[in-house]
Amino acid sequence: MQTNFPPALLEDPHMRASEKIIRSCVHCGFCTATCPTYLLLGDELDSPRGRIYLIKDMLENDRPPSAEIVTHVDRCLSCLACMTTCPSGVHYAHLVDHARSHIEAHWRRPLPDRLLRAALARILPSRGLFRAALMAARLARPLAPALAKLPAIGPRLKAMLALAPTALAAGAEKRSGDFPAAKANARVALLRGCAQDVLAPHINAAAIRLLNGAGVDVVIPQGEGCCGSLVHHMGREVAALDQARAAIDGWTREIERGGLDAIIVTTSGCGSTIKDYGFMLREDPLYAEKAARVSTLAKDITEYAATLDLAYRAPRALTVAYHPPCSMQHGQKIIDQPKRLLRAAGFTVREPAEAHICCGSAGTYNILQPELSLRLRARKAAALERLKPDLIATGNIGCVHQIAGGTTLPVVHTVELLDWAAGGPAPHGVSER
Repeated sequence: MQTNFPPALLEDPHMRASEKIIRSCVHCGFCTATCPTYLLLGDELDSPRGRIYLIKDMLENDRPPSAEIVTHVDRCLSCLACMTTCPSGVHYAHLVDHARSHIEAHWRRPLPDRLLRAALARILPSRGLFRAALMAARLARPLAPALAKLPAIGPRLKAMLALAPTALAAGAEKRSGDFPAAKANARVALLRGCAQDVLAPHINAAAIRLLNGAGVDVVIPQGEGCCGSLVHHMGREVAALDQARAAIDGWTREIERGGLDAIIVTTSGCGSTIKDYGFMLREDPLYAEKAARVSTLAKDITEYAATLDLAYRAPRALTVAYHPPCSMQHGQKIIDQPKRLLRAAGFTVREPAEAHICCGSAGTYNILQPELSLRLRARKAAALERLKPDLIATGNIGCVHQIAGGTTLPVVHTVELLDWAAGGPAPHGVSER
């Protein structure tokens, strides 16, 4: 695609990177075939190709975003299916991230939207605030019909209350520190995270048991917080980079204290962002090298487990419908390892039609774009249920809760099933049999 960025604009490294991405697009349209919003809406401007045109116009002319551009960029899930499909290697993820940060800096949203986004950016990365918000949501649930009638913000408030669990998971007794294996041959850090730690602490507990059983020492650095992924995809780049630097500092201390063979992530949405730290902080003279090192060490739990000699003492003869999270299959290109691990653990694994299409979770998307999110959830749940499985497995906490809201089947994290087959407890919501 031809570009005409003024030389002065290209002095900005972010503009240079985006201009290079835009030029790599040959507007072939392959991306439209796998874009969830184009699939639902049939609007060219709700496809990656259409959004690239809009973003090019905004950035190239150094103009404030228009309402039209904001609408279509906001509808993007950042599922990155387009990047898997694209034959020209267009790095759409970096382009749309730049567009989001440009919109955040130069577009004044309506007050209700600003307040909601500010609340999400403040609450979700904080475990304490998120837990308190979920407790308040339980009390406010009876008000959902009335709140839904509020102009502009009503459907989003209703979506938030619907997503809040009816009961909070019990916390793990120990949340950080060292978790040594009986006979260790490797040492890894494990991302504690933010939302998952509140919603489903049993996922990391399963990962620790599985890793310890394979002879891997696990450490969760003291004081570790959010990786920055949630606010990064909301365009709040300053906050995202601050959170990334804090995470990098914690892992760097562990690298210097005892060395790390990997940084393990059980939430694939976080994994995609952590693996991109090297790019995000490439212009930071104090963090560029450390960020690149962390990105190299970052591994999804299934990606790392596939390299281990796992002993399955209690294989389970159950049929599992496997949903590959977008951040895993498109963002990290991890496709076969989770399925191979489940099969090795004794499960029969089935894959749904349209496995490449997003379930509609996408970070805060199921709150900020509830109508589209619910349509995608219904489509995904129906495809999974047609497989007639005993349960559904996936690798991202957002997908777990999104899909669970649209089906009566148990929805669990892949590592919970692997831990169960290795002798651990049954996953939450799954009966022992």
